[in-house]
Amino acid sequence: MTEAVKIIHKAWEGYDATKKIAHIEEISAMVSTNHVYRITFEDEDIVIAKLSYFGKYEHFKEDHRIIHTLSNNLLYPFENLLAKSLLKNNRVYTYHYRTKKTEAWVVFYNPVRVMQRLPKRLDEKLIRKFGQQIGKFHKSCSRLRHILPKSSKTLRTDIHTLMDMIEDDEKQFGTRAQADLVKYHCEQFLKNRLKTNAASFETIPVFIDWNIGNFSVTDKLELYSRWDYDWFRMSSRMMDFYFFSRVVSDAGDRTVFSYYINTMMEDRFIIFLEEYHKVNPLTADELRFLKEGYRFFILNYVIKDGSHFFSDQYAKKLRAEAYDIYLPSVDRDFDAEKLIKALKIKEDKPVKK
Repeated sequence: MTEAVKIIHKAWEGYDATKKIAHIEEISAMVSTNHVYRITFEDEDIVIAKLSYFGKYEHFKEDHRIIHTLSNNLLYPFENLLAKSLLKNNRVYTYHYRTKKTEAWVVFYNPVRVMQRLPKRLDEKLIRKFGQQIGKFHKSCSRLRHILPKSSKTLRTDIHTLMDMIEDDEKQFGTRAQADLVKYHCEQFLKNRLKTNAASFETIPVFIDWNIGNFSVTDKLELYSRWDYDWFRMSSRMMDFYFFSRVVSDAGDRTVFSYYINTMMEDRFIIFLEEYHKVNPLTADELRFLKEGYRFFILNYVIKDGSHFFSDQYAKKLRAEAYDIYLPSVDRDFDAEKLIKALKIKEDKPVKK
């Protein structure tokens, strides 16, 4: 029995020791360091367990509390969209495992019903439908923003943590030039966050990692179910859009992946934005912030925490590409004005006194 399976057994005993486990099977995607298991009980009931070794238990617990409140309060047609966590004493049950060598945490979910997966490459009809559905989903999330539990994580705190890490030990980021590059982009993010007035954007639940493998749709192409919450946070809706651009990209869903910025410059992404904008209007400043959302993603999820989120092989590959390709491309290859013009967004001109 592996250590992870032992932890799952202990976590379940803390939940309901009277219900006996017959079999535990790992169903992880194997590109992430998080582990997902299907638990089959002696009475043939099934639940899903997620085990994580990374981060802080308090953040894990906080995120799942917010996700549960969100899933419980979303109204039709999204009332069954999100996987439901198991509750104990009317609270999301999370298990904190601690020994001298290991610290981990576990949450249990009801299995998610899956209908149709989108094809690996979307045609124009699918892109338009996806844009409409996401616009409606974000709107539903926005309506709940006042009743959701507060989150202690912000974009600024994560970027400041990264800057502190560089100050403490720049060698962990490779060469001095690479550490300086990361520091420069942290400073650019903070500066442009102010320039785009990002503090005024609504804070809603965002899942960030949208890919064709983690949601399903109905035969009418409406969102049906969504799972995999590794990068969940409370933030601007714009944090989701880089991954939407990947879903609708010309390359489509890939087994071997990289994180190039150019998917946000494709005409296919503009089609997605047009449909989203009809349902849930965007502002020029939000579109300008798109590159900052991408910059944050590379800095935080690839460089700062990549070794915790990705398997070793992917973490090394993506970090090398971040230094050589992703970060140099941010200010060079993204043009928000093209998107603003395509959506015909008019800005208020300052009044001359």
